[in-house]
Amino acid sequence: MEGLKAVVEALIFASESPLNVDKMADVLEDVDRKDIRDVLSQLVEEYRRETRGFWIVEVAGGYHFRTKNEWSPWIKKMKRGKPSTLTPAVMETLAVIAYRQPVLKAEIDKVRGVDTGGAIKKLLEKKLVRIVGRKDVPGKPIIYGTTQRFLEVFNLRDLSELPTLRELKELQE
Repeated sequence: MEGLKAVVEALIFASESPLNVDKMADVLEDVDRKDIRDVLSQLVEEYRRETRGFWIVEVAGGYHFRTKNEWSPWIKKMKRGKPSTLTPAVMETLAVIAYRQPVLKAEIDKVRGVDTGGAIKKLLEKKLVRIVGRKDVPGKPIIYGTTQRFLEVFNLRDLSELPTLRELKELQE
């Protein structure tokens, strides 16, 4: 298909969230997935090499345009608003969910040593965690896990990219 690179680029640009190869293949009915992956590799490399303010990154199981980190001071200045931040308690709760999912609130409370109901509510509102089901025990407690939005916000392709305990200790040192 002539112009495949431009079409794939336009699809990624028009998508509000990371776009995966399967969705692109649905739109580009007569195009082989291998050809789409080849074009994606070319685009990612081209944007990586070029001196532009943005690039295409693989995040949350798909591809998305993102601004490059080195331009963030100007973007923050333009937006002039304080970015939405999470308190340390909410971040700790999110970390427990991310590393132990699927996880019950009682398990999160036990790890944190405090009631995490408020923190979980905040994470649900921000769409960083979701209810993945209910445990089949008396009371049917809710089971929590992270969302695609979590992967997007933290620039992760998938959960395997979460830092290990060793990597976290190295960062602290």
